[in-house]
Amino acid sequence: MSDTPEIDRLDDTPHPRETAALIGHDAAERALLEAYRSGRIHHAWILGGPEGIGKATLAYRMAKFVLTHPDPTTTQDCTDLAVPPQVPAARQVASQSHVDLKVLRRTLNDDRKSFGAVIKVEDVRQAVAFFGSTAGGGGWRIAIVDAADDFNAAGANALLKVLEEPPARALFLIVSHQPGRLLPTIRSRCRRLTLEALSADDTVRAAALARPDLPRPALEGAARIAQGSVRRTLVLAEGEGVALHQALLALLARLPDIDVAAVHALADRCAGKAGDANFELMLAFLEDWLHERLTVEQGAPAHRLARWAEVWDKARDAARDVEVYNLERKPFVLSTFSMLARASRS
Repeated sequence: MSDTPEIDRLDDTPHPRETAALIGHDAAERALLEAYRSGRIHHAWILGGPEGIGKATLAYRMAKFVLTHPDPTTTQDCTDLAVPPQVPAARQVASQSHVDLKVLRRTLNDDRKSFGAVIKVEDVRQAVAFFGSTAGGGGWRIAIVDAADDFNAAGANALLKVLEEPPARALFLIVSHQPGRLLPTIRSRCRRLTLEALSADDTVRAAALARPDLPRPALEGAARIAQGSVRRTLVLAEGEGVALHQALLALLARLPDIDVAAVHALADRCAGKAGDANFELMLAFLEDWLHERLTVEQGAPAHRLARWAEVWDKARDAARDVEVYNLERKPFVLSTFSMLARASRS
């Protein structure tokens, strides 16, 4: 396991490229396999669904399969996309050394202490050039985007150029947590494959494979509130996430009233390096709650729905600034609850 920080790796947990098993997404796996075996697979796929459910694992699984079997006619007896980890292509993908695989994701800033806010447009342009070269093995060239939600307009438009005129035997596997927010021009050039949130049982199974050292009762308790996310289950099971969830729900239930002391206590739990996991969980819980509010109030006046949507957008943008510029988290927590209170009064 690499010591270099990676935006898409959870501490002490195998990266999706190192993961051999895919749990709970048989239908999505069959769809990719059947498309590839047909010999007419579409060049670009959006793998959509909630964060942490296995989309990236499926993308790397597909990449290993195609790079191991560059001729689709040899895969007619395959029943899934599994590739033994000792196969050269699988080893090279896991070690990030395969010359025919390009991965686009947010990378470390020059200070090596924080990650960039977006996928760098320079990296996207390098990927475009990569598709203009000859495949090292004379077969496929594959790009994994993890995640397309991290593109800005310049990056998305740079990718669009190669999606519009892809070379032969090119495959784009584009992970997205919110496909509806992607540029319509990108969505229109991709096949969309939606992965559903995992069941609680499948979540526990996947989490136990990733971290067999964590107690089963802790995983089961975490999975009950993780909404099908393996990543969130692992964070919850190892830290104080369950207690944090209860504290947050208690505060949200009081809106538009604010328990100032309790909000300060919540912010303190998310402060500093020790609060990294708690801050990530708090953001995920808030997004779940706001999504539920928008769903429950679908029949409400448009201006009320617009207020909740505005809170969602502003909180997400502010949280990104906190991460990118290493800002104090307490002001963010306090201002977010002020916005929630105002929206609740409308």
